[in-house]
Amino acid sequence: MTAPTRIGAYRVERLLGAGSFATVWLAYDPVLDGRVAVKVLAENWSHDLRVRERFLDEARLLRRLDHDRVVRVHAVGELPDGRPYAVLAWADGGSLRDRLARGPLPVAAAVTLLDEIAAGVAVLHRHGVVHRDLTPGNILFRSGPGRERVLIADLGLAKALAAASGLTARAGTPGYMAPEQDDPFAVVDTRADVFGLGRLGLRLLGDATPTGGSRPGRAPPRLRAGVPPAVAAVLRTATAVRPADRYPDAASFRAALRRAAPAAGGLAPTARAGPAAAPAAGRPAASPLRRRRLAVSGAVAVVLAAAGATAGDAAGRTRTGAMGRSGPLAVALPAGWRAEGTGWTGQYGDDGELEPALVVSPDPGRWAADSSVPGAFVGLSAGTARRTTPEGFLAERPHADCAAAPVRRTRQGDVDWVVAAFACPAGRPVIVEAAGRAAGAAGLLYVQVTPPPGSGPEFVDVLLAGVWVG
Repeated sequence: MTAPTRIGAYRVERLLGAGSFATVWLAYDPVLDGRVAVKVLAENWSHDLRVRERFLDEARLLRRLDHDRVVRVHAVGELPDGRPYAVLAWADGGSLRDRLARGPLPVAAAVTLLDEIAAGVAVLHRHGVVHRDLTPGNILFRSGPGRERVLIADLGLAKALAAASGLTARAGTPGYMAPEQDDPFAVVDTRADVFGLGRLGLRLLGDATPTGGSRPGRAPPRLRAGVPPAVAAVLRTATAVRPADRYPDAASFRAALRRAAPAAGGLAPTARAGPAAAPAAGRPAASPLRRRRLAVSGAVAVVLAAAGATAGDAAGRTRTGAMGRSGPLAVALPAGWRAEGTGWTGQYGDDGELEPALVVSPDPGRWAADSSVPGAFVGLSAGTARRTTPEGFLAERPHADCAAAPVRRTRQGDVDWVVAAFACPAGRPVIVEAAGRAAGAAGLLYVQVTPPPGSGPEFVDVLLAGVWVG
């Protein structure tokens, strides 16, 4: 390969890396007076318009994210031969693959690093992005004031390009890819990245490099001496074969790791607000309105309205009045409220279908976007019940910018509920999080409520009493 002397306005210094679809050069930016990484589409794909567009899509996505935990894009351009290039921030500290080649990290340092990687992946998930290829080569380091920064790079570009080019390719790197990524028709969501995080954890804390996905009958790599059992348990959950048995996203994985990590000496114990662990340093706290949007747009696929039904609960009692129903999940509606929804996006049952969920509100369509509208998200998940407790599930949902009231427990209907209330800054609503196990083996019930202004715990208890499975 002949090295170019210049790419656009940038003076090329040396090759950083080359792959099937792109080459990356270290270059000098005379305007910024600093080094940058310039990624150029490979010559053999320069005339494929679909591949060109996918290449530019990644640059646009990185530009839109513009976060200090993700590799930043400074500019895009085009060579005289028509190939596009992207000018990226240079990760002067190299990659995790480089560091692991020099030998294993101490257990405490490895746990802290895994926490930082999860924080970066959580940024992607908050923006609706699934990486799909979390490997040591895609974890980069950049020096900065005070401390080194961990960066997430290469947002599944090779897999997207392979699809655009019509190639038959596995959508991930063996040893780190989730089992469902072997199936071209499977739904690949944030839980595939949770699997990747778990496999990175096994690489950081194990005594061997992962050499294949987590399949039935295949033993995972052994962990080194000194890895606490609680951390090992987090990695087992993250690398479960079935997506439903893993943590739902990177933020939940990180919360679980931080609860387990103090025993490893890698992280300070996370301050708790009620049942929810506060986000770690560097993780922006989601606003209550943002969390409500996630609860609807990122957690429930609204398909149809269900109201006015009459149902009986598991104990045979008859419930009358306005009802909302999604599969076996039913909710008695407060006066003037309606229900919408038949599925909880990202939560799949054993049959491969979305697990049931509803949004109930005077105006379900506005509840996700208007903080003045009261309402609730109600979901039922059998997979979540297998991997965690009601207390553990609530701990995965922090509201660090709000003041937490003491956690309370209440039995409403046939469910023992764990309830946490958060009083949020001026102009934002109170948020109540509740979880409990449904009677029998139905699963874990989760309710997030923004009650009407001026209402107290009684309103929440009445709503919870009206949630049942039958």
